[in-house]
Amino acid sequence: MTPSQSSKKDILPVMSAVLALSVLSFANDSTAAPSSPAGRIFGSHTVFPKDNPWNTDISRMPVDPKSDVYIAAVGADKLLHPDFGTVYGIPFQFVDYKTSRSSVTFDYADESDKGPYPIPADPLIEGGPGATEGDRHLLLIDPDDWVLYELYQAVKGPDGWHAGSGAIWDLKANSTRPRGWTSADAAGLPIFPGLVRYDEVHEKHLITHALRFTVERTRRAFVFPASHWASSLNNPDLLPMGARLRLRPDFDISSFDPDVQVILVALKTYGLILADNGSDWFISGAPDKHWNDDILHQLTRVKGKDLEVVELGKVVKQ
Repeated sequence: MTPSQSSKKDILPVMSAVLALSVLSFANDSTAAPSSPAGRIFGSHTVFPKDNPWNTDISRMPVDPKSDVYIAAVGADKLLHPDFGTVYGIPFQFVDYKTSRSSVTFDYADESDKGPYPIPADPLIEGGPGATEGDRHLLLIDPDDWVLYELYQAVKGPDGWHAGSGAIWDLKANSTRPRGWTSADAAGLPIFPGLVRYDEVHEKHLITHALRFTVERTRRAFVFPASHWASSLNNPDLLPMGARLRLRPDFDISSFDPDVQVILVALKTYGLILADNGSDWFISGAPDKHWNDDILHQLTRVKGKDLEVVELGKVVKQ
C-alpha cells in the first residue's frame, strides 16, 4: 500500500507535537516529511551509529558451514511469523526531561543498569498494564539525549517499580554489555533496534537494520554482539544467542505486498539476530493500529529453509 500524501496543513500539527516532545531539531533528508512523530524523530537519526552491528549490511558475508544443520534444528519447514500487528508486539514510547525519574529494583541487579529510569505515569507495557503472562517489556526513548531505556518484567507495586532486569543504551555509541551480562533481553542485546516499525515500512519504505527474532531452543553459548546465553543445552547443532541469519538472496519476493517486500529486503540485507528464547522463527515488531494484519501474515509464506546462517565467528560457551 502507498500512504496518502499529506498536505502542509496536515503536517504542521504533527511537527508541533514532535517539537513539543523533543527540543532537538532533526534534519530529514527525504523529499516528503514523515507524518508520524516516530517518523520525524527517526527520519535521519540512526539508532546507534551506522557501523553498529544492528546497522551492518551482511548480504555478502559468508554462509556458516553448518547453516543447514542449524536451520534444521529449528525447523526447515516451519514458517516465519510476524510477532506484531494491530494489537500484538513490543511497544515503545518517547520521554523527555519532564518525565519523572523512578528508581527500579531488579531480580538481576548485578547485571542491570541502576538508573533511574524515566517512566511515565501510564507507560506502554508489552501485553498491556494488566498482563500476567509474557515478558512485560518497557521501552523508553529520550530523543533529547538520544538514550534508550529498557526493562524486562516491569511491574509497579506499592513500593515502586520492580523489574527482572534493565539496561540503558547510549544510542550515539557502539557500547555493548559486559561479557556474561543480560539486558532486558536474554541475549544481552537492546530490543528496540530490532523491531519492525510502522513508520519505516509505511513512510520511509525502507528498513536499514537487522530484525530481532526468537527460537524455542538455543545453545548455552553466544556470539557477538550478544553477551549472554539463556539455555542449559550444549547441543552444538543449536543456534547460540546473537546468531545472524538472512533471507537467501535467490528468494523471490516479487509476489508479496509492497509493505512485506520492505521487510523481506531488510531480511536479505541486514538479516535477523537471535535475541531470546520463544516461538520458532517469530520476528519482533512494534504494534500499531494502522498495520494490516492480513498483509503481514504473508510473512508466513517464508520457511526456515529459505534462510541461511551467516558465519558465526567466535562462539563463547561454557
